[in-house]
Amino acid sequence: MESRHLGTQGLTVSALGLGCMGMSWGYGATDEAESIATIRRALELGITFFDTAEVYGPYINERLLHQALGSDRERVIIASKFGFKIEADGAISGVDSTPTNVRRACDASLERLGTDYIDLFYQHRVDPAVPIEDTVGAMADLVRAGKVRYLGLSEASATTLERANRVHPISVLQSEYSLFERGLEAEVLPACRRLGIGLVPYSPLGRGLLTGTARAPDAYQGAGDFRAALPRFQGENFELNLRLVDTLAQIAKRHEATTAQVALAWLLWQGDDIVPIPGTKRRRWLEENVGALSLSLTDEDLTGIEQTFAPGATAGERYAPSHMRFLDQPKDD
Repeated sequence: MESRHLGTQGLTVSALGLGCMGMSWGYGATDEAESIATIRRALELGITFFDTAEVYGPYINERLLHQALGSDRERVIIASKFGFKIEADGAISGVDSTPTNVRRACDASLERLGTDYIDLFYQHRVDPAVPIEDTVGAMADLVRAGKVRYLGLSEASATTLERANRVHPISVLQSEYSLFERGLEAEVLPACRRLGIGLVPYSPLGRGLLTGTARAPDAYQGAGDFRAALPRFQGENFELNLRLVDTLAQIAKRHEATTAQVALAWLLWQGDDIVPIPGTKRRRWLEENVGALSLSLTDEDLTGIEQTFAPGATAGERYAPSHMRFLDQPKDD
């Protein structure tokens, strides 16, 4: 598998990563044996970039990744994240990016991951109560201590990226980016490129909507699947969004590919400083996703996609209001 460089500090990863969240949290029933087999299959296919976080589970996903990687840990790049306030019962009650919590979270993640360093350590969400300079300063201390190699932010605005990068080089921004979510193209992506920061899109398949296999929200009710509450899966929004996917299905048919592969191929085409991390907990979908790397879209394909998925074409917000409040929004000076 080809490699791509993220940032200018030397971080090199496979062109496609693996998001591990769904193996432990968020998308319904889990299967530890199949999840471990999926991680092992990813290694066989050449994937070297694995994404986790303390909040996934919480805590369970980091332990799962450690168990699955075993002695192959040195072959891979592990990315983990901190920054949510997690109560004793596992509930998320807010964000906490104080320097004290940065240090605590890192040490706890190191223990769960069974390693003495984290390759890429992200702030999971920007904490409006803590200056980004203080948070990144504490993260930079971890780099100097040898506990972390590269730094990243998630869902940060262009202004926050600028401020953070003045404290310590930021190698990666992880944010939602897909044909269904193109909000960062106006300001954030240009800021990344101006600053030499790589982009890691999460949910590059729109949480399943871009695969053509998504179900209406009532199918997820009571199953521990948070898509049941997402506006893009609700009522008329869901039907309108599925109609957009028809364009991908037509293109996929011409290439003897799948809609998911077309969606990922479009994202990979956006620049070699972009490394998507489609999440899956099954080998079947992992292998399908990797197939996107060999799919070449024509100019006609790309034109049709751009016309259908112009920014703003998607129906509904990407999160419910309770989660939208965690996103770092640009602020007037």
